[in-house]
Amino acid sequence: MRSDANFAGPMADPVPGPRAAEPNRGVSPGPPYPGEDVSRETPAPMDDAPIGQGGQPSATAVGRRGEALPRPERTRVFVVANQKGGVGKTTTTVNVAASLALHGARVLVIDLDPQGNASTALGIDHHAEVPSIYDVLIESKSLSEIVQPVPDVEGLFCAPATIDLAGAEIELVSLVARESRLSRAIESYEQPLDYILIDCPPSLGLLTVNALVAGAEVLIPIQCEYYALEGLGQLLRNVELVRGHLNPKLHVSTILLTMYDGRTRLASQVAEEVRSHFTNEVLRTSIPRSVRISEAPSYGQTVLTYDPNSSGSLSYLEAAKEIALRGVDVNYTGQHAPAINPQEQQHISEGTQ
Repeated sequence: MRSDANFAGPMADPVPGPRAAEPNRGVSPGPPYPGEDVSRETPAPMDDAPIGQGGQPSATAVGRRGEALPRPERTRVFVVANQKGGVGKTTTTVNVAASLALHGARVLVIDLDPQGNASTALGIDHHAEVPSIYDVLIESKSLSEIVQPVPDVEGLFCAPATIDLAGAEIELVSLVARESRLSRAIESYEQPLDYILIDCPPSLGLLTVNALVAGAEVLIPIQCEYYALEGLGQLLRNVELVRGHLNPKLHVSTILLTMYDGRTRLASQVAEEVRSHFTNEVLRTSIPRSVRISEAPSYGQTVLTYDPNSSGSLSYLEAAKEIALRGVDVNYTGQHAPAINPQEQQHISEGTQ
């Protein structure tokens, strides 16, 4: 399997064209690809939210209508980490993964959090008897034995977590090469993949260290709230330690602002502070505080399939576009993906008055 994130440019072949047409299910075409007029404002509650199967064809249509994105020469392995809980880490993992898959990429989500929230959001069964990432780390099973396809999104796969993973931190201590067991499993996985996203627990234990050794890029979701940067320093120090001793390819490549509410002064101030600290790493697209994003996991779906027309869905599609383009063009700065659109700017101006 391709496992290096140091790629030079796009492959000769573009993202595959539209997939084979699905049977006519009476679904109207999806919305156009998100542009500069996407609203980041939290949408008002609606009673007719598309749930269950209704959202999936529309989300597929979104992917079909989206512009073709370049694919990386080698598999890009992202470690989605933040030791601070409640920042949208799992939500970001599953929705970025679904967005990339809807553009034709082959994406694997590795759920490394014992709570199994990423598995739940992707509609993957993860009760105690299901083969899981625990068996890979502790029992040395191969990834191919546990990976499951995500029902609603073509090209998206999941390595689920079960409650057994809660004890893995202790069990890993006595194992040989305890820090690199996930890395070895990924290297031996033979199926072709464009992206791997590893959802880490909100801690800096051996599970997170395994992820940092296995990955090349760190994606940090940061909540646009008062304590946004709290604890981030320790995570960055751990990244440096792992890079210095175990994985020289590791680096923080992407920071995504989540739960952004353009109507408040605080959100704009936090965004400004984060951008001042991490000028090149922060995506220009921010993810709004959205009811739809919060509701989707309870139906075993990502927001892309739950409500493809929502601001949260469109924002994650735009964030995935930035990630894909940054991967093949190191000079890409997202000029066509403004961080704050005119509607947000108006809210921010009102909030500072």
